Amino acid sequence: MGMVGTVGLVLHPQRDSKEAIDTILQWAASRGVTVLGLPDEVDRIACSAVAVDARTLVERADLLVSLGGDGTMLRTMRLIAGRDTPVLGVNLGRLGFLAEIDAGELADALSAIDHKRYTVEPRMAVRTCLDGQEELTAFNDIALVRFPGDGLTAVTVAPGGQPFVSYAADAVIVATSTGSTAYSFSAGGPVVSPRVEAVLVVPAAAHSAFNRALVLPADEEVTLELLPSSGRLAVELDGRVVGRLGPGDQLKVTALPGAAKVVRLGTTFYERARRKLRVSGSLEIT
Repeated sequence: MGMVGTVGLVLHPQRDSKEAIDTILQWAASRGVTVLGLPDEVDRIACSAVAVDARTLVERADLLVSLGGDGTMLRTMRLIAGRDTPVLGVNLGRLGFLAEIDAGELADALSAIDHKRYTVEPRMAVRTCLDGQEELTAFNDIALVRFPGDGLTAVTVAPGGQPFVSYAADAVIVATSTGSTAYSFSAGGPVVSPRVEAVLVVPAAAHSAFNRALVLPADEEVTLELLPSSGRLAVELDGRVVGRLGPGDQLKVTALPGAAKVVRLGTTFYERARRKLRVSGSLEIT
């Protein structure tokens, strides 16, 4: 990332981001930097950011700043997917696992960007298509989830087109390494550094004898085929329902290495994981 001339803002729809925005605007005004935002987000806040549509935002911004939580960070990365524009995640909530800094650290972070004391890391995504529609991209996971009161998720997993295992579960999750600390983690999947380009397939609350997660290479497409015994399933993309599938349907998922770039300011993934996931017991064993 060279000299920052334009900053784009992506805001949480409800959390109070006024103080953080004021910090950005003050920094920008002293450097002649233009600040852009989406109309429905900046119009509800009294600020001088210029309202533009999403296409203009991603085309003009040299840096995107995500102000919110993990959901806002995921939305920002989906917005910028396929471009080299880096994203700085600012946590305005409690957990904020994907955000690089908390709101109180924003002024120091902008100073570090000024002085080029940062790195930019790639983040892998996964993508799929539903019923011939446009490609859908997720940075955490794509999940097949049972409807309450309906049958189980019964799915055959075929890496590289070769059937390997069938799961009966409440859900089957196809996650990125970034998403290994999200839904996949709650289902018992492994914690994986986001620097590892791998696809995780994890059953949630498995009812089958084989209940282990799979770790697949990023260059191998994985097909999920719903068995005749499966119930109707919701397709969730980063936690949002985007479609429905039924017995006999297939979902093909491929990886997109380097689909987004994030700003790193020194804190390691392991430090953040220990703090956010409260990983402490193992270090106390004597």
